[in-house]
Amino acid sequence: MNTPERNAPRNLRPAWFVPAVFLATLMANGTMAQAPAASQEQVQRGAYLARAGDCIACHTLPKGQPYAGGLALDTPIGKVISTNITPDPETGIGRYSTDEFVKLMRTGVARDGHRLYPAMPYTSYARLTQDDLLALDAYFRQGVAPVRQPNRPTRLKWPLSMRSLMAVWNALYLKQGEYAANPNQNPSWNRGAYLVQGLGHCGGCHTPRGVAGQEKADSERKGRYFLAGATLDNWDASPLTGNPDTGLQAWSKEEIVEFLKTGRTARMAAFGAMAGVIEKSTQYLTDQDLMAIAEYLKSLPASDHHKRVETGPAIRASAARQALRAGGTGMRGAQVYLDNCNACHHSDGTGAPRIFPNLARNEVVNAKDPISLVHLVLAGSATPSTQTAPSMIAMPDFGWRLSDEELADVLSFVRGNWGNHAAGVSSAEVARIRNTLAIQDRK
Repeated sequence: MNTPERNAPRNLRPAWFVPAVFLATLMANGTMAQAPAASQEQVQRGAYLARAGDCIACHTLPKGQPYAGGLALDTPIGKVISTNITPDPETGIGRYSTDEFVKLMRTGVARDGHRLYPAMPYTSYARLTQDDLLALDAYFRQGVAPVRQPNRPTRLKWPLSMRSLMAVWNALYLKQGEYAANPNQNPSWNRGAYLVQGLGHCGGCHTPRGVAGQEKADSERKGRYFLAGATLDNWDASPLTGNPDTGLQAWSKEEIVEFLKTGRTARMAAFGAMAGVIEKSTQYLTDQDLMAIAEYLKSLPASDHHKRVETGPAIRASAARQALRAGGTGMRGAQVYLDNCNACHHSDGTGAPRIFPNLARNEVVNAKDPISLVHLVLAGSATPSTQTAPSMIAMPDFGWRLSDEELADVLSFVRGNWGNHAAGVSSAEVARIRNTLAIQDRK
């Protein structure tokens, strides 16, 4: 999911499709047409759905007015600027009728006929029920304060700036029709599938993409690519499938609920873009909806059945622990770990539950692509602040004090000990990511 966080490095949102929700990216200016007043219950329901979709994250500048837009999002084809989706009569979306709002959400076609880029995940919103779309319309019409803030134009390179090309893209990749419940599954499972595939648009970050930027699969029915993990904007979005090493096979449903509600569990802490998703969106979902999401995700089969064989994990874990306690001698990267990481993550890699993440047999540590680990150590991050876990625990940035070789050594040490068995990290990989992040920071 693509969301700004208060204490995370800049430009951590996904590069093409953001894990945050766009309700009207690149809409025409306008004001909402008059419509019969919705009930307070419908407006409140729309507010909940907007939270579930994380609309505020992409349509609100840091310290800006809610939903007034103006946030720049990096994509491979240029910067996309989110738009004002308040009911302001001149600069917002007030002139949209209910039918036009629904059409936009289902087709990506704005009121004036121009086509939106798929930075707004209308391919996911097309699955929403009519009742949910009407509730969202009611909320943005009656529950959001109008803000007069003109939209900034998005400038993309030709020929990608030709919106007419989106008609072809939509013909190829936009699937019409509301979510169809699976009759072989219970209501909770279907609710979870509806949230993951629709409002949550989890595939926007966690599903790999094809050459045209399309998600390779949009549901569990379309093959092993769905939620199989993807690398974007210098982060690795982990698989949400039942992979034995890098997915959710070892997670319980209760752990998934805890993670989405608090941003931390005994095994994991949220970082990067996902921290913003939890802070602004999933922490506000009901326990029933969170459990439905967990039930659905836990039902997904492994997208990668390969489990690396670890020989003597207990011996290797003990060896790493002994080396660190002996001052780091004899193991490459151990001294760097001892000097910079040991105080929080400890000599056995277990950290402190719900404070400092456990590095032993950690899904992110064992990811095929080490980009998230490199990014975290270079730039730092912070856990989200939630209602049930308000304290923000920060991971400091070490890019200023560690060389590329030192970073590669310590991450290789972490990825190869305490039962972890991922490939090492090269100094060239670290240098490439460091350079990319430095370039982004200068923009």
